[in-house]
Amino acid sequence: MHFQHKAILRVLTIILLFTSTLISINPTTVQAQSLSELSNLNVDELSDAQIRELIRRAGELGLSETELLQMAKLRGLSDFQIEKLKNRIEGLDSSAMGSARSSSQAGKRDARSQGDLNEITQGFFKYQQELFFFEEESSPYFGGDLFYNKNRKLTFEPNINIPTPKNYILGPGDMIYIDIYGQSERYMEVNINPDGFAIVENIGPISLSGKSIEEATNILKNRLSNFYEGMRGSNPNTYLQVTLGNVRSIQVHLVGELRLPGTFTLSSFSTVFNALYAAGGPSENGTYRNIKLIRKNKTISTIDIYDFITNGKADLNLQLEDQDVILVEPFEGRATVEGEVKRPKIFEVKNGETFADLLRYTGGFTDEAFQDRIAVSRITGKERSVSDIFKNQFDIFTVKGGDKYTINKVLNRFTNRVQIKGAVFREGNYALTEGLTLKQLIANADGVRGEAYLERASILRTSEDLSTEVLTVNVRDILNGSAADIPLQREDVIRISSIYDLQEEFYVQVTGEVRNPGTYPFSKQMTVEDLIILAGGLREAASTKDIEIARRVGTPQEGLFSTLIPVNVDKSLVPSDNPQVLEPFDNVIIRRKPNFNLEKIVYIEGQVNSPGAFAVQSAQERISDVISRAGGLTTFAYAKGATLIRRTEYFNTESEQLRRQKNLMDLQLKLQADPNNTEAQELLLERLFKDLGNKDAAKSAVESAAVSEVKRETVAGIAESKGDFGQVKIRETEAVAIDLEKIMNNPGSAFDLILEEGDIISIPRQLQTVRLRGDIVYPTTVRYENTRGLKHYINKAGGFDNRANRKRTYVVYANGDVARTRSFLGLRSYPSIEPGAEVFVPTKGPRVPIRPGELVGLTTGLATLVLIISQITQ
Repeated sequence: MHFQHKAILRVLTIILLFTSTLISINPTTVQAQSLSELSNLNVDELSDAQIRELIRRAGELGLSETELLQMAKLRGLSDFQIEKLKNRIEGLDSSAMGSARSSSQAGKRDARSQGDLNEITQGFFKYQQELFFFEEESSPYFGGDLFYNKNRKLTFEPNINIPTPKNYILGPGDMIYIDIYGQSERYMEVNINPDGFAIVENIGPISLSGKSIEEATNILKNRLSNFYEGMRGSNPNTYLQVTLGNVRSIQVHLVGELRLPGTFTLSSFSTVFNALYAAGGPSENGTYRNIKLIRKNKTISTIDIYDFITNGKADLNLQLEDQDVILVEPFEGRATVEGEVKRPKIFEVKNGETFADLLRYTGGFTDEAFQDRIAVSRITGKERSVSDIFKNQFDIFTVKGGDKYTINKVLNRFTNRVQIKGAVFREGNYALTEGLTLKQLIANADGVRGEAYLERASILRTSEDLSTEVLTVNVRDILNGSAADIPLQREDVIRISSIYDLQEEFYVQVTGEVRNPGTYPFSKQMTVEDLIILAGGLREAASTKDIEIARRVGTPQEGLFSTLIPVNVDKSLVPSDNPQVLEPFDNVIIRRKPNFNLEKIVYIEGQVNSPGAFAVQSAQERISDVISRAGGLTTFAYAKGATLIRRTEYFNTESEQLRRQKNLMDLQLKLQADPNNTEAQELLLERLFKDLGNKDAAKSAVESAAVSEVKRETVAGIAESKGDFGQVKIRETEAVAIDLEKIMNNPGSAFDLILEEGDIISIPRQLQTVRLRGDIVYPTTVRYENTRGLKHYINKAGGFDNRANRKRTYVVYANGDVARTRSFLGLRSYPSIEPGAEVFVPTKGPRVPIRPGELVGLTTGLATLVLIISQITQ
């Protein structure tokens, strides 16, 4: 009942929306009619703005334009006006939203109705929030969403743009077109009046109500042949054609178990499905299987909606007539189907229907349904009973109301599966055929891989009681025939380990002055020269006389981490007479040559004769040296404004966990990006990084988890190494104030700084202005005047502001030096001003007002102090 109640409220709200909107946007047109009747509305009197308002409000309720027209038809709007409204909606210009009509009459009507529009809109939406805005639920009954759904698209709207049906029955309100052509020509439009007569000009009334188009054509031909003799005879030369123009509206009564029973005004082309859609379809208690169409107190048709839903069959040629009655009786019986069917819902059933019929309504079983036996719960009078339906009984088991059918899933198990995992070429599931043995299964998996550990393999076998046991076998003996083959059973899991799963991964590292430092797979008899070649060769800075091998200590001792082995190699990497053979986990460290440094570059920009980049010649290269190499200063150079810009290095303080993660990612990308990896290298990488970071990887045995943990520790150890995976450096720059005049006058003095990599010496042109900033009346830039002090320039900017902090005024000179105001015995000494300087006047900050309580405390304290002093003086 809750679902039905919400549905009825929604339909009532939609109707109230349409009616109240039309009244609010055009009260003068409909003020004489009731809220439920719109038959006298003239769409031509509505402005474009009012039509848009109607569409906007309907859109807020989720109604399409088609549904809006349907709602208008339900409230009695004529088909002629419906067509006008449809044309008006389609012809609206979306770019002119909100514009009023240009005619003065429409403008007055809009202005007059605007107050009523706003008032009724507010009242309606308050009502709407109480009744309409709810989360619409899907109907649990099969077919319940067909006629009424929030996102409904199936409207059953009749098509009026079709050829005139010969069996269409004319009635009052229909318009027919009479076309006479041939030797004589004439065209007439005739309406059938409420008495059922068509008034034909110069002929008189002709009774056509209740006649089909074909019958009406014969009647008109007989009457008109008296005036057009060419219509008579076996060889006529004048012809008659009768077609249907505007169709009439009919009234249909929908009663019984409907969401919105009542009398509806519909098109004469409408069918039972159009009427049911207008009424929202059957209610929660209404039948979908036995809907009756009653005409003149006789049932002329019975409609089964399930036949339309499941088979697409609908008697759409059975058109409604005026005063037809559609009766929706209560349902006869319902059965529930749940579980593995495509439509698990509640279905209405008829007497004599079987489970096969019910299964067809559900759409059939899903792919995982257990079809051999269906459980049914049935009401037997006082209580329920449980029965089973077997597959061969579906066509004979009769369904009854109240039945509840449950379709279960198939079991999640295999009847003939065996598995093989590990060091075989094709791991996976295999079918257990009759007489299948371990040797045959290995052959089906294309044999064992080269690194397979054949001396020991395991078979995990499951017993009938679901307990497990492990069988240990020697695969090598079975394959060469020295041991008996083993027959396999259902759900056996064979695991053949790799030798690399049972030992720590072997690798070597090279660090320092090689082109590609990093980690490489270990190979037997590998020498230092071999590893350097794998790493891309030596760099220019590499020292071939100072190479060390850091080797793990075989017998751990307290305080001893590794054994260091010095090595000398030829620069051309020619094998020596006694090469040093590497062992697993060796780390070859190749250092730089003594005093090897790359060239350092500094830059000079501005007023020198040859600005640009300069290479630093020695570790004692100074500013004056480079300026001299640049040809000295130009005549326009302003030496006092020269600045040195120097880089500063800061090291990013990553947390230890983030650093390790970054090193690991760098290592993985660096190793896997090499397109020249050999098969052995690829296998090493696959073993190292397999399952890393995959927390959901399934572990089929305890030893697998242990091997995975060893791999994780191995890779983490590699990532922990310093190698080429250091921390990221962030470079920034800062300005260093220099006195270029003193530098050039005293080369090599303390003012003449030693240059570093990346230094930039900036020498500006002669400056002639002074900038003033801060808490002054008018911050500006003024012309520099020699012999003028700071207060002169402050006055040029309008003087100090009220909150200016005069004693903290400071000056920034063109070279970056800063000078502040000094005070002694209340006298202020302001800094001197030079070209290009900037004067900054700080503010004292906001003034904090004294609160009344603080003022009272202050005056009280002063009064007490005065009293004490007066007593002392007495």
